[in-house]
Amino acid sequence: MTIAFEGYHLAQINIAKIRHPPGDPRVAGFIDNLDKINTLGTESPGFVWIYTDESGAAIETKMFDDPELLLNLTVWESIEDLQDFVTNTEHVSFLRRKLEWFDRPPDGLPTLTLWWVRQGELPTPQEAVERVLYLREHGPTPFAFTVKDRFAPEG
Repeated sequence: MTIAFEGYHLAQINIAKIRHPPGDPRVAGFIDNLDKINTLGTESPGFVWIYTDESGAAIETKMFDDPELLLNLTVWESIEDLQDFVTNTEHVSFLRRKLEWFDRPPDGLPTLTLWWVRQGELPTPQEAVERVLYLREHGPTPFAFTVKDRFAPEG
């Protein structure tokens, strides 16, 4: 059952520290399939938007002054739509290989951060960074939360 909140969409940022530079063959299984997985996401039920930079993905966007941190920033109609894409599509086969390509983000940064945005509003990478840092410092709240610890939109 999908729980949607009228007037709101779910924003999510997923960050990970890539183990090798994007041109390295040890991460080719990830890099070479970015377009495929992003297309799968954009064609999934409940998908609203994905952040991309000049690379066509988000490979060139740097966060936290760490060139090895990669981000995925998207907006979905609901948490359930996001979860369905992550766990019930071909995406799950790439998720199973994440330890081959990625380390956990440094400094206790959460890998996944969620928050609600008003329909029609799109988050920026800078806003996403604020949410990630807030979640790390304060734990789950309506401002920034996790799949496990969910909140309804404020207001």
